[in-house]
Amino acid sequence: MSKSNKINVAVIGATGYTGLDLIFMLSKHPKIKLINLCATKNLGKKIDFFDKRIKRKLPKITSVKKIIWHKLDLVFLSLPNGEAQKIINLHYYKNKKLKFIDLSADFRINDYRIYEKNYKIKHKAKKLINKSLYSIPEFSKNYIKKFRIIANPGCYPTSIQLPLIPLIKKNLISNKDITIDSKSGYSGAGKKFEKKFTHKHLYFSTFAYNTKNHRHIPEIDQELFKATKKKVNFSFNPHLLPTFRGILSSIYIHVNKGKTANDIRNTLIKFYKKSKFIKILKLNTSIGSGNVLYTNNCEISICETRVKNKLIIFSAIDNLVKGASGQAIQNMNLLFKFSENLGLK
Repeated sequence: MSKSNKINVAVIGATGYTGLDLIFMLSKHPKIKLINLCATKNLGKKIDFFDKRIKRKLPKITSVKKIIWHKLDLVFLSLPNGEAQKIINLHYYKNKKLKFIDLSADFRINDYRIYEKNYKIKHKAKKLINKSLYSIPEFSKNYIKKFRIIANPGCYPTSIQLPLIPLIKKNLISNKDITIDSKSGYSGAGKKFEKKFTHKHLYFSTFAYNTKNHRHIPEIDQELFKATKKKVNFSFNPHLLPTFRGILSSIYIHVNKGKTANDIRNTLIKFYKKSKFIKILKLNTSIGSGNVLYTNNCEISICETRVKNKLIIFSAIDNLVKGASGQAIQNMNLLFKFSENLGLK
């Protein structure tokens, strides 16, 4: 930590959608000194070339080779899957005080064999998986400080776990038949999304994809079981929307006998009463992603249906903030004992 009580930070993967949101927020954070902004292309350019929101004078874009590692306190890695593990594996043992927040999937999956099968990538840092922490801050804040590698969760899984985990733990809903229907803006696929999605009228249509084998399914499966110690049977149906950012997850549940929509809502209110970013709306409130865009908030609405004992939980987040960069900063705040909402107005 520098003499000004600021931590020295590098962002690797500075020019992607997530990296730019991260730098924009970090540039206004009172406890952060940005030392390195790294990318593989556009070396020497100023970061405001890519994001006009960034007004402060920051280091120019350089390669990772320019980093002086022992001067850093924290590294954010916003890289394609498979890349962060190589860098962390190289520097974890050399720099005993250096911490890492990885926004890729490299340390999200506890079993490297499931990771390799799911992402078609050989894991280069298997021994470090058990030294990392998968961290949704609302669930992990009491023990995050014990870890130096933080796996930032996926955007879809964040929107799904926040409403479901407290309810399953309290045995309020059936864990045998949950349907999760999630819709996301195309920024979630990164800047090369046009190569990933080639369907007709990309910018004017809604598109359903990977219903059986979406990459986030093992992550959701793992974390629901880890938190609740129950096997949760769910289907997950992702959709791409012709909008840039935002996620709305619609989660269809059956309440257990004798439980009501008010029981569900009150349980979530009680569970999140000290959480700054989780907003439980009034019963049967219409909801979209509009209220949460550019914020680290998650809005949750419990809605009754015409079918007895069947409810829909709507969960809305900004996929680039609470689903990525904002959650990463929230994790950083807890990791370094800052106020949890610092820099996340």
